[in-house]
Amino acid sequence: MFVTPHRFLIPFFLVLNAFSSIAIVFCNKLIFEDHDFRASTTLTLIHFVMTFLGLVFCLAGGIFKFKRLSLMKVMPLSVSFCGFVVLTNMSLMYNSVGFYQLIKVLTTPLLVLMETVIYDKQFSKKIKLSLLLICFGVSVATVTDSEVNLVGTLVALSALFVTCQYQIWVGTKQKDLGCDSFQLLLYQAPLSSVLLLPIAYFTELRRLHYPCNDTLSVILFSGFVAFIVNLSIFLVIGKTSPVTYNVLGHFKLCVILLIGHVFFDGPMGSKRFLGVLLTLVGVFWYTHLKTAKHSGVEVIISTEEFKGKDEDSDGV
Repeated sequence: MFVTPHRFLIPFFLVLNAFSSIAIVFCNKLIFEDHDFRASTTLTLIHFVMTFLGLVFCLAGGIFKFKRLSLMKVMPLSVSFCGFVVLTNMSLMYNSVGFYQLIKVLTTPLLVLMETVIYDKQFSKKIKLSLLLICFGVSVATVTDSEVNLVGTLVALSALFVTCQYQIWVGTKQKDLGCDSFQLLLYQAPLSSVLLLPIAYFTELRRLHYPCNDTLSVILFSGFVAFIVNLSIFLVIGKTSPVTYNVLGHFKLCVILLIGHVFFDGPMGSKRFLGVLLTLVGVFWYTHLKTAKHSGVEVIISTEEFKGKDEDSDGV
């Protein structure tokens, strides 16, 4: 087997996303609770503006090359992102926390269904079983009471479908447009910011007071972290799949729950601990299956390359 630097790119992207996503959760918690800045859409808007500025800096530094893309082809991705933000916030507004968490868990099986039916992608039985174990574990760990109402259910299901479509498009648009994560996000970030601006203005900005310097500093720092989060999402989905990104998300949730319990006295009863344990077992099982699959492909490729060299040698 031939080892190349590219072998370590995917693990690096996964670790980068895991650490930055966990960091942004605690940054946002600090902003919302300690600094009383309760404007989630506005914060998302700031994060995407910071993401765009970060990408411009990377472009100027020669980290990636600019590629002209069709705005109309990137627009669906930007619209779906805005729909994901707005509908997710509305879902939390109209539903109990338990039902909200339950719907979030359904993202993974719906992704599998959509990729199978619409994009003709196949998943082995073992992969499906590992995903089932992960979803069951997350449900046990996070879902408590789940009060259901018609409006809340419709909003939650809409958020679920839009979220899945957004994640799928993050991967497919990179392939369809022949661009990398940097190039696509350079277009999506400003487009999403423009689309979010009127929503943020009419729902939050008109009643929002200008934050003090300490709050502003934390918001700007969270914007830097959000830049890494947003970029790593595109990198992870672009190099792996939306399903793998969701599995990583469930792993991050377990880490956040454990950190919250150890450092912030968060609740960790026997039921939640069992759920976290089941989720981690499912995550490691899924990782083992995917790693074994890719290792097998690498062995086949390496063998073919070796045979090719032998044939070339015989012909000399």
